[in-house]
Amino acid sequence: MNNALNWFEIPSTDFNRAVMFYSTILEAPLRREVIAGTPNAILPYDNDNNADNAVGGAVIFDAQITPSAHGTVPYLNCNGRLDEVLARVIPAGGKVILPHIDFPFGSIATILDTEGNRIGLHSA
Repeated sequence: MNNALNWFEIPSTDFNRAVMFYSTILEAPLRREVIAGTPNAILPYDNDNNADNAVGGAVIFDAQITPSAHGTVPYLNCNGRLDEVLARVIPAGGKVILPHIDFPFGSIATILDTEGNRIGLHSA
């Protein structure tokens, strides 16, 4: 089965600051690459078992793309660690917009990153 989403990009105005923010809140290193001339910092994701179903994304720096708190909201998987990730958002320079809420399908929260992007956090 194919996913509705297979890749997403989170724009940045200060690439190093954004990479540090996501590395800090997720407690995971981001893999830096330049793809088609665009700096990317790949967020951790599992593509070893079934690459056809892998969903990944990156923080990018592209002067033609502006970060925004309006529009599409990607949700990052917190793998059962939503409260831990939320606790690192403010010290890392972000803002919590919607605190932890429980739903039948897990828990969510919404943050603003250091670049002004609205990002969802999800934990099953």
